[in-house]
Amino acid sequence: MKYSLLASTLLTVALAQAQTIRNGEDVLRAMHDKYQSSWYQTVTFTQKSTTYQPDGSSSAQTWYEALSAPGKLRIDIGPPANNNGFVLVDGNVTIVKDGKIAGTRSQVNMLLVLGFDVYRQDPATTVKVVKSEGYDLSKLREDTWDGKPVYVVGADAGDLKSRQFWVEKDSLLFVRKIEPSPADSAKLDDIRFLHYQPLAGAWIAAAVEVYSDGKKVFSEDYTDIQANVKLASGTFDPAQLSATHWEK
Repeated sequence: MKYSLLASTLLTVALAQAQTIRNGEDVLRAMHDKYQSSWYQTVTFTQKSTTYQPDGSSSAQTWYEALSAPGKLRIDIGPPANNNGFVLVDGNVTIVKDGKIAGTRSQVNMLLVLGFDVYRQDPATTVKVVKSEGYDLSKLREDTWDGKPVYVVGADAGDLKSRQFWVEKDSLLFVRKIEPSPADSAKLDDIRFLHYQPLAGAWIAAAVEVYSDGKKVFSEDYTDIQANVKLASGTFDPAQLSATHWEK
């Protein structure tokens, strides 16, 4: 009788949880609630960035990245001593060349928002950002990806053209984003988070692949992944890029 009662209770809880996911806002809130107490605040890693050309050739470069969630990402391109990179802070990106600021523009990095920020910031903030970037959070369906059930937010069944993101149903980890290419809105970018591995009580995708109109154009492979790193206060200040190299 005791086991029957326990099974019934667990089933009731499971059904209640399933019923709370009615739209994209619910998915974002569930992502936050699952990891809000365990997701790391900072992470650094070395990144092999590979660009694939139409003729089949490719070229690779080493980047160094530091992230502080929510809202901050720094990418040092090439040897740190060259002082070249990008700093993204709260929806703006600043380009740094030879240690000098070359320009700043508004740019929301949705991979940062959906892959990291969502787990550490108020869900209402994430919902506001995602809506402002053109995702229809009223549209929600279920599908499978890499053999696992997923939530698809922003597109109806069979629609692979509308702006949308995919989240694993069980783990609530972000795995895929489809949207018009920033460089050419006539083309579709399909970006995938791959090879998730445990990290400091949470998870990180150790690889990213970018497809444009079905062809792989870029990939990222991470090594030397470190969580909850103590970063200098000026790490995400573009003016201090030359003076704050955690990589050295």
